[in-house]
Amino acid sequence: MNMAVVGLIAGMALGFAGYFGGFGAFLLVAALGAIGFVAGRFLDGDLEPGDLFRMKDREGRR
Repeated sequence: MNMAVVGLIAGMALGFAGYFGGFGAFLLVAALGAIGFVAGRFLDGDLEPGDLFRMKDREGRR
């Protein structure tokens, strides 16, 4: 699926949550979407578990 389509679907989901559920529902949908995004990247192999917690040095390398 094209990333523009994924962004469109995510934006529509956030819009519906904000309209029908208020700001709390908007934040909940946004947080769960971010968690799902990170989990999907991890399952695809694009992200390692240590990448989230590893500090960068001064040159920007990990």
